[in-house]
Amino acid sequence: MHTNPYLFSNFWFILGAAGYGWILVQAARHAAWRRLRNSADLNVLLYTMLGVFCIWLMNTDYENSRTLVGPTLHLLGATLMTMMFGWAFAILAMSLVLIAYTITAGFTVDTWYSLPLDGLATGVLPILISYRLFHFADKRLPNNFFIYIFVCAFFGAALSMAGVVFTTAGLHYLSGAYRMEKLASGYIPFGLLLVFPEAFLTGALMSIFVVYQPEWVSTFDDRRYLRKR
Repeated sequence: MHTNPYLFSNFWFILGAAGYGWILVQAARHAAWRRLRNSADLNVLLYTMLGVFCIWLMNTDYENSRTLVGPTLHLLGATLMTMMFGWAFAILAMSLVLIAYTITAGFTVDTWYSLPLDGLATGVLPILISYRLFHFADKRLPNNFFIYIFVCAFFGAALSMAGVVFTTAGLHYLSGAYRMEKLASGYIPFGLLLVFPEAFLTGALMSIFVVYQPEWVSTFDDRRYLRKR
């Protein structure tokens, strides 16, 4: 869900840069950097970032659409990152993915101005939604494997994708780039089509990881979720 830099004023770029910069500082402060001393954990993080980068490259844009011009759509991988590495590392990792995507996509210099807005919308927002839902389930719901997979991973990914679609649409509306009628008839319906694929992919991968490689998932404790009653 990347924005077109020509559709936003300098006010939005400054606001996005200030907010994104503050969040990056907080993420760097709270990240468990000691985990990277373990080469196995570092490799898992790098390979996961590569996987997310690849699914970002499989995007859909509306440059030639009759209904909308500008934003792009793709799967996120933000919930997967959050569940595997925690919110702080997820934000930092998604930021690196966003930079690599911006370079690889061959965008112009002007595109870098909108990078903080893209980072907030496609990285920070879904990560915080996923983390808050996990925190709620962790505190209020029973310690159950299926709750972890279906609530935290599957529903968390679905909710995150929906949140990104509506937030990105809202940004384009508030900036004056598009009327809400145009967004509601083009961008939003197509964006919501990605809710189930995002949820299914995240739920399936998390199921595989927690069964075969639970040490890869920092939010999962097999003694807690798989203990015998």
